Formats: sequence, structure tokens, C-alpha cells
Amino acid sequence: MRTIPTTEDLARFCDAAREGAYVTIDTEFIRERTYYARLCLIQMALPGDGEAVLVDPIEGDISLDPLFDLFRDESTVKVLHAARQDLEIFYIQGGVFPRPLFDTQVAAMVCGFGEQVGYETLVRKVAKAALDKTSRFTDWARRPLSDAQKAYALADVTHLRVIYEVLSEQIRTTGRTEWVEEELRTLTDPATYVVDPATAWMRVKTRTNSGRFLSVVRELARFREEYAQSNDIPRSRVFKDDALLELASTKPTSQDALARSRLLQRDARRGAIAEGILNAVRTGQEAPPEDHPVAENGRAQLDVDPALADLLRVLLKTKSEESGVAAKLIASAADLDAIAGGMRDLPALAGWRREVFGDDALRLCRGEIALGTRAGRIAVIAL
Repeated sequence: MRTIPTTEDLARFCDAAREGAYVTIDTEFIRERTYYARLCLIQMALPGDGEAVLVDPIEGDISLDPLFDLFRDESTVKVLHAARQDLEIFYIQGGVFPRPLFDTQVAAMVCGFGEQVGYETLVRKVAKAALDKTSRFTDWARRPLSDAQKAYALADVTHLRVIYEVLSEQIRTTGRTEWVEEELRTLTDPATYVVDPATAWMRVKTRTNSGRFLSVVRELARFREEYAQSNDIPRSRVFKDDALLELASTKPTSQDALARSRLLQRDARRGAIAEGILNAVRTGQEAPPEDHPVAENGRAQLDVDPALADLLRVLLKTKSEESGVAAKLIASAADLDAIAGGMRDLPALAGWRREVFGDDALRLCRGEIALGTRAGRIAVIAL
């Protein structure tokens, strides 16, 4: 179990990776106490029986620039599983995404392995192996790493080689390469990982559409995001959503008023956080009506036909089974309600999803098809 200790050694391994068709990659990180994930370990493996290594960014003085250069080299496919959090780390630290990228979780959903299929499931079903998960929840920031930790980490990239080879071939032979690439474009969009404090309020769930109330919510969410980012702490450590909504309702004007909050944590009732809260509340209240945010009520105000929504659910299940693609990847429950309510600008009605499900969903809405049974199975019947 070789650990790469220097930048020069990392560069040599990355040069070797460029000679292969692909390289498998995974990371171990922690983020319970920080806003940004703290990278603790990188695992990589070359194709076939090639070398598998650990890269330790904590011990020693090592630059990840050779790895980021490899990410930019499009001659070698970078294979990860459930890559979203790994990609966030690489983008925040290096400003780069691995290209070309292959996410085996996305590919597995396209290949009929179900929704959000886990790595352990793919190892068992595709690689015909078993994983020892006893080190899964260990502290990856502590050193030295145990042999059990190292073995666990390497297993996340060694079995991934077989999984990639099987799934990539299945994707190729079924002609679904573009389907996977369409999903991966979202994963490699910087907007997926950058939270703008000015729009952070949109992530706060509220049933109130009052412009003045939402103005205070916006300013509180903006302050919380800016404070969490600048101090590298989880936003929940500043204050949680329920406390934010309480503050937007009570609109405190002094620290004495903050002290009466039921949901605000003790540390937020004084000092910089308390000052930030009071400033945010004041700014939100003073905003003129033309600057008040407007809630996105499109779906909430839809006149959804529940019977049609139920028929769309049956159609989705049928199309999922026919295509071997996880239903959740095709359309969400909210998407089905939106279609039943008349919305048409939806991912479920575009791209490969339109081919698999969207065209028939629209035909069902227009009364051009019905659902019936043939030989004990749900079937689409033209009217």
C-alpha cells in the first residue's frame, strides 16, 4: 500500500496515468466542523492490475498541481463514483474538474441498477467482491493512518476499475453515452458548487410570500452565508433555518430582543453574529418594495390534476422498467405534479428524458394515449 509522499512522486504517477485509457479516483474528507470540505486522502488506481496509490495531502509538503494537470489532460478518462462531493473539493482547491469524467453511479442508474446505487452494491453485483466497511466512519484527519484504513481507501478505487469497464461497455453498446454525458455536464458546472450569498435565501423553505418578510429572510441568509464562508464553519453553526425564520418573524432590534429567541444558539446572541443579525434585519426592513424578493411560486400555484399526476406516475414506472433507467433519474415526483399542472419547461421533457418518457407524458396530458394492460403488464394504448 504505497503512499505518495512528494510532489515529484505524484507527478511520476500522473505521467504513468496518462499512458492508460483511464484512472480511477476517490477521496476521503471531513466537513462536519467546516464550511468547505477538508481533503484528507486521495486514492488512485491504474487500469487492470496496475498500481494503486494513496496521496496524503496532510502529512508532508505536497502540491496537487500534477493531479490538476492530469485532470486537464483529456486523453485519460477520470473515473469516480458519486463524484459530486469529490468534484466540489477539486474545484474549490484547484479550480478544475476532471475531464473527461465518468461517474459510475450515474452510469449505473442509466444501466438499470436502481436509484442512487451505492458503491458497495456495485462491487457485489459487478465486481463480484465484498467490501470491509469497518473503517468507513473513522477520522481521516488523524495520523498515522492504520493499515485497515489504507486498505479500505484503496478498495474504493481498485474494484472501481472492473465496475467502470463493465458499465462503460454497457453504455456504449446500448447507445446511451450521450445520456450519461448530459448528466455529467451538470456535475462539471461551477454553478453547482458555488453558493452566492445574494441568492442563499432561495434555499430557505418558507410558506410566507410577503415581500417584506422575504426581504428580511434574504438579508439574514446573505449574512449567514458570508459569515460561514469567511470563517469556514457550517452555516448551521451560525444559525439554523428555523432560527432564521423566527428572526424574520420577530425582527429583533436589540441584543435584549435576541436573548428572547427560542431557537437562536447562545453564541449567536452576542458578538459578531448578533451584530450581523441585527444589521441584516434592519437592512431587510428598510428595503423599498421594488427591491423585495419574489418567491418562485410557479409550482405552488399550479392547478394540479391529481388523477393525471397519478397516471404520470404509472407511466414513469412503466418507462423506467422498459428502458432500465432509474425512475428518479428520469423525473422526480415534483416534476410529475408540474407536468400535470401544465408546466413544460422541465428537464423531464427535454434531452434523452423526452425520448424515454417526456413525449408520451405530453401525449397522455393531451389525451392522445391511454394506459391499459396487456399480458399482465401496463401498456401505452394510442387513442
